Amino acid sequence: MKKIEDKILDFMKESPKKTFSLDDLEAEMGLQDADDFKAMVKSLVAMEDRGDVLRTKKNRYALPEELDFVKGTFRAHEKGFGFVLPEDQEMDDIFIPPTQVNNAMNGDIVFANITKIKGDNLAEGTIHKIVERKTSQVVGTYMEDLMGDPIVIPDDKRTFGQVEIDLASGLKPVDGHKVIVELTEYPEGRHRARGIVKMIIGHRNDPGVDILSIIHKHGIPIAFPDDVMEEANKVPAEISDGEIGARRDLRDQVIITIDGADAKDLDDAVTVSQLPNGNHKLGVHIADVSSYVTEGSALDREAAERGTSVYLVDRVIPMIPHRLSNGICSLNPHVDRFTMSCEMEIDASGAVVSHEIFESVINTTERMTYTDVNDILVAEDADLRAKYAPIVPMLEDMYALSKILNKKRDARGAIDFDFKEARVVVDEEGRPTGVVTRERSAGERLIEEFMLAANECIAEHFFWMQVPFIYRIHENPKEEKLQRFFEFITNFGLVVKGTANDVHPRALQQVLEEVKGKPEEMVVSTIMLRSMQQAKYDTANLGHFGLSTEYYTHFTSPIRRYPDLIVHRLIREYLIHGDIDDATMAKWAERLPEIAEHTSKMERRAVEAERETDELKKTEYMVDHVGEIFKGIISSVTNFGLFIELPNTIEGLVHVSTMKDDYYQFHQNQLAMIGERTGRVYRIGDEVEVEVTKVDVDHREIDFALRSLGKETPGFKRSKKTVEISKSFKKNKNRPSGDKKRKDNDSSRKKGKQDGGDAGHPKKKKKKPFYQGVAKGTKPKKPRR
Repeated sequence: MKKIEDKILDFMKESPKKTFSLDDLEAEMGLQDADDFKAMVKSLVAMEDRGDVLRTKKNRYALPEELDFVKGTFRAHEKGFGFVLPEDQEMDDIFIPPTQVNNAMNGDIVFANITKIKGDNLAEGTIHKIVERKTSQVVGTYMEDLMGDPIVIPDDKRTFGQVEIDLASGLKPVDGHKVIVELTEYPEGRHRARGIVKMIIGHRNDPGVDILSIIHKHGIPIAFPDDVMEEANKVPAEISDGEIGARRDLRDQVIITIDGADAKDLDDAVTVSQLPNGNHKLGVHIADVSSYVTEGSALDREAAERGTSVYLVDRVIPMIPHRLSNGICSLNPHVDRFTMSCEMEIDASGAVVSHEIFESVINTTERMTYTDVNDILVAEDADLRAKYAPIVPMLEDMYALSKILNKKRDARGAIDFDFKEARVVVDEEGRPTGVVTRERSAGERLIEEFMLAANECIAEHFFWMQVPFIYRIHENPKEEKLQRFFEFITNFGLVVKGTANDVHPRALQQVLEEVKGKPEEMVVSTIMLRSMQQAKYDTANLGHFGLSTEYYTHFTSPIRRYPDLIVHRLIREYLIHGDIDDATMAKWAERLPEIAEHTSKMERRAVEAERETDELKKTEYMVDHVGEIFKGIISSVTNFGLFIELPNTIEGLVHVSTMKDDYYQFHQNQLAMIGERTGRVYRIGDEVEVEVTKVDVDHREIDFALRSLGKETPGFKRSKKTVEISKSFKKNKNRPSGDKKRKDNDSSRKKGKQDGGDAGHPKKKKKKPFYQGVAKGTKPKKPRR
């Protein structure tokens, strides 16, 4: 069968014709009887199902590229439209209007037909064929529709429409149950998708069910299979001297861990000393998970599938069972632990002048927290310095070394996104009780610098060994995205040295330094981050743009990241065992690309789940604060209103319909709302006072009203640029005209958040599409450092 398919494809590629009838193909194949003809037709059906060929309305066959069809992944937006992300990564995404989705679901592999090219080379098209369905189950809320028919409303708003439930099969939920539905029929024409209830998660009002629903929605496994737990239970809880073997014994050294107070999986420990020549010796000792999670074991297969631990608001879903992650693999104080070590000699300029990588056994002296280290080094807390007197001199050496490393990284142009970290505090039943923010201080920064140094050192070592390896890469930003960022920051009087197709990361870091401490710092940082490509794992060493380094990998967190575990395995095989024969090289050259791709996908899945649970709990937290007054800054301006971010990172919308003191129009070139009568300006970075008016937990939406509407907020300031715009506008006689009647465009609200679009007022003769201003391919995301 495969031979027939290859012959058909070769013929179609070499022929000058674009389309082929069955008679054309039959003649080319030289078929002699009916059985041969049936085999050819069967091959064509299989090829069509895979998307190798397309069948036209006139039942002629063609190669997709000959008909200008593009194969790619459909990314739906909750407002009904979507984008096709072509397999050919050199192509731009294709916008698919709501009327042209043709029942494609988020994640489906499809063929799109480009119908027109709009401004800025935005291609618009239609879904011609669904090649492969990628959604097999849906998480949602069970209820009855107006006709009394059982349905499920999907939690993921990108899953268009409702799912009809067949109660004759599967489980029997009651109204309000959160369920997992296995799809039995996909939507076709006007017919909805159908399915059976495979699992009842719990009632939507039960504690914890909200986060469980998010976990299941993203397909994140919770419980470990029996064979995995059986292997985990066989792992000893302690290390015996007989197991140490040829490992280097470092148990007499002063080695400490520094982590968050609530961390339980401690996978890195450090020590620093000064050498006689004035250089520093940095020891980074990482939990040797690969000693217990051996290649091909049930533990290994499960860890590979999960790819990463997932850290949600009220729980951690570990990559390996807690018996290992919190037990024998965790570098807990005063117990022997196996580690993989990287010792580096670092000179006064921050250069690693020599290094050594080896297996070791350690016994950590102290389990330090970021808070205590910060209080010792920055606040110089006398009680803590007395309590930890034996290690205070080493902590001071660590602090000094971290400054040297940071200075070196800064000099080469690494970009430092210094976002505030926010953590939602919940009670035992998962109810949010507070949102705590924390900025990086001495403890966090020194551990960050040490881990970066070790990751770079490992990556460079194995790059020069010229062996198959896995790297953490961050490619240069795409030119068009960076150009939009350059245009955006001109609104703040900022200019970048360099061009969009040739910019050094140092130039971008200088922008962050210029806005540091200013009202616009947060928004400039956020928009810059959105202009970057996503970091990912790859077997090609393409460097790390954000860190401005040629060599980078992930070595330091094997308890929670599978690529780190693989790096440890490669270190043992290549370096410690010296196994670099052709068979070993060929094995890893074949396996690593798939590992890199899968773990990158699992990382993105974890990030999405973590972000969604944070948004959920932040919204729930604000339910109890309706009617209260907060101060915040304008983080984004759109054609339908202002987004305001509070100091605790919670964000809400001031809809333009609530700004009744004037008729406001959105000015894209100024990224501002300007009042037509008064010339009053609301612009990104301005500080305002707002009242919480409404909270919608289901849609993760918070509504604000400007408390200071029509007057200046006491104690608050507007940026110089805002004042300039306002004065200029008042002097300008050609003010924008428009109907005084407002358009309450609620359909354009929060999830379309991006800086773009028209004013949204009815007098416009030519309305721009309602999707204007929505990020291509996905809804806007909060930054994650």
